[in-house]
Formats: sequence, C-alpha cells, structure tokens
Amino acid sequence: MNSLLRWMATWPLRRLHALGAFLGWITYGLSPTYRKRLRANAALAGLTPAQRRASVAQAGCMAAEAPWLWLRDGLVSPACRWEGAELIEQALARGKGLVLLTPHLGCFEVTARAFAERWGATHPLTVLYRPSDKAALRELEETARARPGMATAPATLAGVRQMLRALKRGENVGLLPDQVPPQGMGAWAPFFGRDAYTMTLAAKLVRQTGADWLLMWAERLPRGRGFVVHVSAPQQPLPGADQPDSEALQQACARRINEEMERLIMCNPAQYLWGYHRYKTPRPAPAPVAADQRTAS
Repeated sequence: MNSLLRWMATWPLRRLHALGAFLGWITYGLSPTYRKRLRANAALAGLTPAQRRASVAQAGCMAAEAPWLWLRDGLVSPACRWEGAELIEQALARGKGLVLLTPHLGCFEVTARAFAERWGATHPLTVLYRPSDKAALRELEETARARPGMATAPATLAGVRQMLRALKRGENVGLLPDQVPPQGMGAWAPFFGRDAYTMTLAAKLVRQTGADWLLMWAERLPRGRGFVVHVSAPQQPLPGADQPDSEALQQACARRINEEMERLIMCNPAQYLWGYHRYKTPRPAPAPVAADQRTAS
C-alpha cells in the first residue's frame, strides 16, 4: 500500500483530483450510511442539489490529494496563492501567539504546510490532530506531518498542554474547531441549526493566553491548478473577555466559533466535508438539551 501511495504522490494534482472525483461517487453509491449522512447534513445548511452533488466529488478529491501532500518531495507553496496573508503578518508582529482555525473545508491539510513553509522558520506552528486507529496509517500520518517549522500535538490532555506552551512562547497553533472533541472537552452549540458537540479548546487557548485568532481555509482550484489559502478575521470577538470561565461561557464561545465556521463554509459549500459525522454524541458526554428546555432554564 505504501508503494502505491508513494507512486500516486508523483502524479499531478489534476490526475489525482480526477481519480478522487470518481472514487467519491463510488463511495457515495456503495455506502448507504455515508450517503444518508451527507444528504442530511447538506440539507441542514440549505445546499442546492447541484452543490450537494459537487460535494460528493470534492470529498473524493480531498482523499486523493493526500499522497501528494504527505509523501511528495518538495514544497507545496508553489501550488498555493494567498489572500489575506497580511492579517497573519500583523498578528505575528504583535508577538502574542496566534490561533488559526480551519474547518473541514477545501484542502484543510495544505493550510498548515503552507503556513510552515512561509513563516515556520521564525514562527513555528503546532497543529492538533487525532491519531488514526490503524497503526500503519498512524505512523504514515505522523511522519508526513512532521515538517520543518511544524510540530504536531495529539488530541489529548498532553497535546493541549503542548499547544498552551507554544502559545505562551509567542508561537502559533492550528486546529479544526468543527472536529468532534473527546468526551468532556466540548459543549453543545448550534451548527447549521442543529446542536453539535463542539470543542471548547479553541476558545480556551485564546482566553487563557491572550493570543490573536484568525480563520484560514484552502480553496481547491479546478483542473488541478492548486489552491487559494484564504485568511480572514472573525466578524466578532469571543464573548466574555473579562468573565471567569463557566459552562455558560463555554457554550457561548462554542456558539460564536460555530457561527464563524458556518460563514466560512458557505463561501464554498461544495468543498465542505458534509459526510463527516459532525453530530455524533461522544460517549459518555451528555445529550444535547432541547431548545425549549434551554429556554425554560
């Protein structure tokens, strides 16, 4: 399998994306569970049938470009164009640390690589990841993601402490805030109108360290022409800047971050990973409280 992936890593992006689009539709056709989830999640966001169909192919493109990102020799920067890089420059100049939030949108794997290649030599980046359950794939991921200027932190308490230390040194961290967190590390907050168990880590990192935070995602260009890395500032600050931590404040922050993620996703909904199991309940995390119960309380 590794030999096949290394061979695919030498393919041009255009060929990988063509294969990926085909495999995306094969997966959609063969997996009723995946098909049902993708349709339901896309419907919550109000996607048109055309946008939903495009997302099937784009999910396949995301999987097929992984060998190019993980195993290909050389830099990804030549394939990336930046929009909003000046916001990162300004945050780095303030030296307070920077939290970069990226949803499962477009080629989210390329964003950290592109950042590390451009700024990592002087402003290292630590990215949060969830290790694969499969030993062979876990080893491949860890090797591929260990790049100059970029460190990885597992989604564990040890990883959280690693990210906090990085921010306190004035460095930078990156994470996917729409990834379902482990039990006890999240809060229930609306995501496209339905309660989703949402990580509280992103807001805690910002609140505890005083770091800046920005939003970043990589748009996949058609016909393998590369990527556009978009950087933007949040429309509103996190709530409760001067308030002590509480469950209510964590929920409010999770809601705010979800709102920002929704805004990014709707910039290009066809490239969001709608088949991701976003609304699962981590056991034994508490079930979401119904809207009428929240109002009553």
